Amino acid sequence: MSKQGKSSSPGKGGVAAAMSALVLAVLLAALDQTIVSTALPRIAQDLNGFDDIAWVSAAYLLASTAVTPLWGKLGDMFGRKRLYLASTSIFLAASVACGLAQNLPELIGARVLQGVGGGGMIVLTFALVGDIVAPSERGRYQGMFGSVYGVASIVGPLLGGVFTDQLSWRWAFLVNLPVGIVALAIAARALPAATRGARARIDYLGSLTLASIATGLVLITSFGERWGWGSPAIVGLVAVTVALAAVLVPVERRAAAPVLPPAMFASRTVVFSSLIGFFANAAMFAVLVYLPTYLQIVHGISATLSGIHMLPLVAGLVVSQSLAGRWAAHVERLRAILLAGLLANLAGLLLLGTIGAATNTLVLSGYFLITGVGIGMVPMVVLTTVQNSVPAADLGAASAVVTFARSIGAAFGVAVFGTLLNTGFADRTRGLPTGGGFDVARPDTIGRLPGALRDTALDAFAHATAMGYLWIAPTLAVGTLLALFLKKPGRKAEGEGAGAATPAPTTKDVVPAA
Repeated sequence: MSKQGKSSSPGKGGVAAAMSALVLAVLLAALDQTIVSTALPRIAQDLNGFDDIAWVSAAYLLASTAVTPLWGKLGDMFGRKRLYLASTSIFLAASVACGLAQNLPELIGARVLQGVGGGGMIVLTFALVGDIVAPSERGRYQGMFGSVYGVASIVGPLLGGVFTDQLSWRWAFLVNLPVGIVALAIAARALPAATRGARARIDYLGSLTLASIATGLVLITSFGERWGWGSPAIVGLVAVTVALAAVLVPVERRAAAPVLPPAMFASRTVVFSSLIGFFANAAMFAVLVYLPTYLQIVHGISATLSGIHMLPLVAGLVVSQSLAGRWAAHVERLRAILLAGLLANLAGLLLLGTIGAATNTLVLSGYFLITGVGIGMVPMVVLTTVQNSVPAADLGAASAVVTFARSIGAAFGVAVFGTLLNTGFADRTRGLPTGGGFDVARPDTIGRLPGALRDTALDAFAHATAMGYLWIAPTLAVGTLLALFLKKPGRKAEGEGAGAATPAPTTKDVVPAA
């Protein structure tokens, strides 16, 4: 197993500069998961590609998820700074290619390359925190990145709409260039240089197997409803993905430098935390993606105003991320913080399960605030728990496992909630006349119905949204149950970062949290 070399820790001012570069990188990578959503209709129109337009979003998610574990392992082997600079450069070059694309195949190809860079930026950022700061401080900084990620998930569609309406959809990609160049320049100067780990052959077979599993999962979740959940294509993808997952562990056990060290599969902390991250992200993205849709359709407000209505959720997320990060400095409190966040998130989903067409904005704001508090307390505490439980040499790989699980969870949550919403809405509007341009498969056509029928359709959409959150809530209940069985990681020396010379604890779990 490779051992990460000791990194040169930056001073206090250097930490601030390094963190500013990493925050900008996370902001760009997170924005590019959502910023194109409101621009897709215009992109399809300009590039004449309505049939395949869904690939513009799916290509980025697929690529960024598939390469995450490889970036993490390569960072462990060759030093995270040089890999971080490389992934950021790839991301920026691909952003230019996206902005200059002349047809849909060119744009989809550029989005794949952009996802390759973006996946590296995110996972290496989280791992770099372990190189720069002591374990007791990781939660605070990881919480800051989590806040950026959550805000970007809401702000992204708004920016995409503004760029599309006021300038061009191409600026949704080209805006990355000036911000990214600044981040790259700061990172080149401020990030600590680390020596390479021990020389080892790259685990090509394990990387290919894991990337194939990620590809299958993203395709299943992204296109299951469109192709049909029982269609030969989806059934075949499920069978192949399950078969690949079955052979992954034996493949990794035989590898000299596995992309996913087998010890991680035996660690309760890593496995349970990754599952919790999966369930929490599934719920989080079901909220972030579909609540604005509910506001725009049921309450008849613009995309911009829907973002303003979501501010209580953003406020709860940012504040709870910050507080959870500070509390996480006390390692023994990690499980308590995680449980509090999961329970608050679960309560928020149950409250959202009561919304209707007549729910007033004040009540909604309260529900959004509670949900945001829950969302904010979970992700970075999960990551900090895992980072404090693995050896220094596996920090990048461990961060990648959690990031991978969260990415798949996000795709799963969006896909499942979308299916629940569309099925529920179609069932409750089956008897409505379809004349006048109303299409039950497109809720945005509700406004074309006459008064009484429109009210019925709005009630149906609100009810379907609420039921979707009630169906998603059990995933949080499972995550909460898993958190009860988490064991706390061993406390590392105060000054020890991921690359420090002090021996790191193994992935073996220790005494249960009090």
